[in-house]
Amino acid sequence: MDTRVKESKLDPVTLEVVRNALPAISNEMALDLQRTSYNMMIYEVRDYCTALLDPEGNLICQNVGGVSHFVADLGVLITDGMKRYGREGFKPGDVVITNHQAVAGQHLNNIVIYTPVFFEGELLMFAMVRAHWIDVGGTSTGFGAGAHVADPWLEGLQLDQLKIYRGGELHEPLYRLIKDNIRFPESSLGDMKSQIASCRLGMRRMEEMFKKYGKDTILACIRQIYQETEQKCRNVVAKIKDGVYEAESFLDDDGVTKGERVRIHTKITVKSGHMIIDLSGCSGERKAGINSRTYAGARVAYKALTGPLDPVNEGSFSACDVIIPEGNIMMARYPAPMAGWSQMLPLVVDTIIKALAPAMKDRTPAAHYGLLGGGVVFFGVHPKTGRRFVVQSIEGGGWGGRPTEDGESGTVTVCQGDVRNASIEGIEMKCPVIIQNRSLRQDSGGPGKFRGGLGLNVNAKNLVEGRWNLDSPRRMQCLPWGLWGGMQGDAEEKFLRLEGDKQEFKKVEANRYPAPANAVAWVRTGSGGGWGDPLDRDPAMVQWDVIEELVSEKSARENYGVVLKKDQSIDAAATDALRARLRTAQPA
Repeated sequence: MDTRVKESKLDPVTLEVVRNALPAISNEMALDLQRTSYNMMIYEVRDYCTALLDPEGNLICQNVGGVSHFVADLGVLITDGMKRYGREGFKPGDVVITNHQAVAGQHLNNIVIYTPVFFEGELLMFAMVRAHWIDVGGTSTGFGAGAHVADPWLEGLQLDQLKIYRGGELHEPLYRLIKDNIRFPESSLGDMKSQIASCRLGMRRMEEMFKKYGKDTILACIRQIYQETEQKCRNVVAKIKDGVYEAESFLDDDGVTKGERVRIHTKITVKSGHMIIDLSGCSGERKAGINSRTYAGARVAYKALTGPLDPVNEGSFSACDVIIPEGNIMMARYPAPMAGWSQMLPLVVDTIIKALAPAMKDRTPAAHYGLLGGGVVFFGVHPKTGRRFVVQSIEGGGWGGRPTEDGESGTVTVCQGDVRNASIEGIEMKCPVIIQNRSLRQDSGGPGKFRGGLGLNVNAKNLVEGRWNLDSPRRMQCLPWGLWGGMQGDAEEKFLRLEGDKQEFKKVEANRYPAPANAVAWVRTGSGGGWGDPLDRDPAMVQWDVIEELVSEKSARENYGVVLKKDQSIDAAATDALRARLRTAQPA
């Protein structure tokens, strides 16, 4: 924020009005985007974020429920844009479009639109929307090109801080270039217009606030909000015993170099309310497209620990230093492929939480499924209309058991905010695909005093020829862990049956996999680990899980030591005896 602005004495009522008005603006921007977009990934799945930032790249506000792993990588775009154009290079009516991985550090589908916010001729802010386009050319159709893409040029169009509008005038050559190089121009360019409209709404709302309260008052309020947010975070961290905490995990491989683990290691230093998250021990950048340039894993974990329900702003991270050296898998050097940039981020978050578990036992959950959800992506050409179509849905998994309750089932990861799966009705109405089943996976949640959340079973049948994206995450060996005696959750897997009900499902790990009509894809999403010893779980809770078909009678007996009668009532004597035997058999 501009330090030249004269400090003014703030009255507390005005401060609270501004504190609540800023997130309300970004929330209204989000609603405007959602209601006007063309793409199911935006209006249904909600894979986007809306924000206001200052010219130094500090985050003023972001919509509640926005994709949380976008939060760390907005300011870098503003600082890069300011280097490119300078403060005098932005004019009212300008609209910038960008997705370039050298700065954005994500897959190219995540398109950013931002506009300068002026008041009385002075550049004070930027309104920004990052949203997932269904296609940016190359092999990007759907959720993105995946880990197998060798470089950004194969992935799709690279747009590097380009002005699609200059002083309110559309840059026609750039618009045509984008239109001619993507498969769904009506959708993607419609989404671009929705993003622009959302930004312009944010501009109007900020102009109203500047006129009502004055520039100096608004900017002073923002500084005060930063300071108070930072202090609240410090107060939480101050309750953690000073020290150094470490943990690690891994992916089985990167999808290209088979059998070579991708290491995730975190070293956390806590001292007097300040936290340092050091990810230097993680794998170096890879040839596979799971690289990124992002602090998101560390920042999402820190926010979850310090103020998960509070609006986010730059003060949310001021008391946390993140160390990721150049050449690290999360600070990869362009043109390292980044098409699967977010695949490992939820696992990074879980690893950070795991490191702090000994110091925060009463607040720390077991691991959730730790991947970005079982994507259901199918695309082709509709034979009746001749138009291209794409089905997209993010299917959630199970979260880890918690100190006081079970983990949530069928929920997207901590890195995905308010993202949700696409509705069955929406998919079947718009595309030639039938969702045959979407249900919870019985027995998938890690057993514990508080059970891990369950993953999902999703079966989707394509009625026309097309291609499936079925690139499974690499996490069969490092399963979602339990804590304090809780057991691990299940892995995610994807299968395909090409034709005929009698044919077996075969495991498939590929994007753009050709499938004839009437093939069936089967996505089994992962689940959460358990918290605490399963033998300490209330037998009545186990009984209820069996009645609801979340847990089988076999698992109730073998994992929880609960014996049920034929009428599914609890056999108390048999349960006590079985639990005593199982406790005796447990390793010391």
